[in-house]
Amino acid sequence: MAVKPSFSQEVSNLLHAAHGNPLKTCIQCGTCSGTCPVVKYMDYSPRRLIGMIRANMKDKVLASNTFWYCASCYHCTVRCPSEIDIAELMYALKRYSMWKDQYQEGLVGPTFSETFVKTIVRSGRSYEPVLAPAYMTSFSLREFLQEAQTATGLMLKGRVPVLPPRIKRLENFRRMVNRIIPVGGSS
Repeated sequence: MAVKPSFSQEVSNLLHAAHGNPLKTCIQCGTCSGTCPVVKYMDYSPRRLIGMIRANMKDKVLASNTFWYCASCYHCTVRCPSEIDIAELMYALKRYSMWKDQYQEGLVGPTFSETFVKTIVRSGRSYEPVLAPAYMTSFSLREFLQEAQTATGLMLKGRVPVLPPRIKRLENFRRMVNRIIPVGGSS
């Protein structure tokens, strides 16, 4: 009978699949947190988040904003004395939280990420007019109108296409992506 892995083992497996060093090698030195430029905006520092993962505090980890606020600057990864790919850990937690549909309400990241992947799968390319609503909900009315005015100007000048461009052999691309990323309703 198969034994269900703990949360810590699941996250370690995600890192192992990405060729990252396992979290159990973390010595809790705090280098990652000390070098993180956005740690003041996070619920928990990267060091504390790793400790919470190792303690199997799944619900608390997935309810945090830490991995969504990661700037992907890789300072933590480059400076980690245990050579843990902490930036990849943050990406893995983003993917995991989206797969499990467990993340903090009101974050732009999950909606934007899902919209981005679905846009790519639909046409094979990124298309800004579809992505914009995913993050523009956090704008004030003035910022929203300014963004809409800029987008309209770019469209009128031909800098942003009115319809999304498509790639050749789109069906082959979709099959490939669907084997890698579980995207519900992507077609």
